[in-house]
Amino acid sequence: MVFKIAMAEDNAVNRNTFLQKIKVSGRMELIFAAANGNECLAELKGLPHGLVPQVLFMDLEMPDLNGIETIRIAKALYPQIHFIVLTVFDDDEKIFEAIKAGASGYLLKHESAAVLENAVVEVLETGGAPMSPAIARKALVLLSRSTESAATDSSEASSMPVNITEREKQILQLMVNGWDAKRIASELHLSVLTVRKHIANIYEKLHVNSRAQIITLAHKNRWLQN
Repeated sequence: MVFKIAMAEDNAVNRNTFLQKIKVSGRMELIFAAANGNECLAELKGLPHGLVPQVLFMDLEMPDLNGIETIRIAKALYPQIHFIVLTVFDDDEKIFEAIKAGASGYLLKHESAAVLENAVVEVLETGGAPMSPAIARKALVLLSRSTESAATDSSEASSMPVNITEREKQILQLMVNGWDAKRIASELHLSVLTVRKHIANIYEKLHVNSRAQIITLAHKNRWLQN
C-alpha cells in the first residue's frame, strides 16, 4: 500500500533531503511540498478529495505562518489528516503546543527514511503518536513535572485496569520510555505487526488515542514505578 503524504518546510535544502528520503522508501507518494504555512493551506484547498494527503509532515519554524498555527487551521478544515512535526528543536513549549494544535507525532529532522515510513504506518494503522526517542524522553520529563503535585497529593496510586495483560504492560512500559513499535518488537522477540496490535489494544482499553495521553496516565496513576 502506498501512502499519500505532503510536507511544509521553508528551507530548500531540508525539503530536498526529505524528498530523497521519500524516494528511498517507495511506500510514500508525495502530493506536494509547500515552502511555508500559507502555501500549504493553499495547496490543500486546491486538491480534489482523492488527493488529500493522509499524513502531512510539518516544520515549525516558518515565516508568516508558523507550523503550529498551520496545523491548528488545517486540522480544523481537514480533520482526517494526520500531522507529524519535523523539527531540529526539542523545545519544551513547542512540543505541547504542537500536540494541542492537533499534531499526531513529533520527529527530529535527521530521522531516516525508514523512521518516517514507520511513523506514517503507526499513525494510520494503529492511531499511534510517533516520537523520536529524544522527544519522547523530553515529553516524559515534562509530563512527570506537571503531574508531580497531583501525584504527591494522591494518597494511593490508581490501579492499572485489570484487562491490561502482562504483555501489554511490558509494551506500555517501553512506549513510555520512548520506544517505537519496531524497537519493541526486537526487544520482545515479536513481529512488528503483533506489537502494533498490542498497542491498538492498549489504546482501546485505556480510552486514549495518543502516546502523550498514555504517558500522562502512566505517571498520573504511577503505574510503572516498580
